[in-house]
Amino acid sequence: MKGSRDPLEGVHPLVRAAKPVVDAVGAAVVGVDEAEPADVPLIWDGEMIAAVRLPPLHGALDRLIDSVEAELGGRLPSLSREAKQKAIRLLDERGAFILRRAVEDVADAMGVSRITVYNYLNAIHR
Repeated sequence: MKGSRDPLEGVHPLVRAAKPVVDAVGAAVVGVDEAEPADVPLIWDGEMIAAVRLPPLHGALDRLIDSVEAELGGRLPSLSREAKQKAIRLLDERGAFILRRAVEDVADAMGVSRITVYNYLNAIHR
């Protein structure tokens, strides 16, 4: 497109390559001078070129639900039964149900009962 610029123009190739993963997990790339001990360093040829700051666990389930909704193309309550089952499978694969109260929170977000979520999970694990 005429006049449009690549927002990652001039960015180190490792940062460019990592950007989709960083975005998918809700993390952020920070400069070397901003890096904190808990950040994950991005090392290229033995030199730290940036760092990845992971998001806090608070809100992790909401971010997982948002990503599944984006992937499936709709809000959880409006999905078909089959799409809801797929959403539960995706959330399960991404570790959502290891979080405390996740079944209850997903059921609320989906507009179904806890029993329905447990039934979908049982069907997946059979």
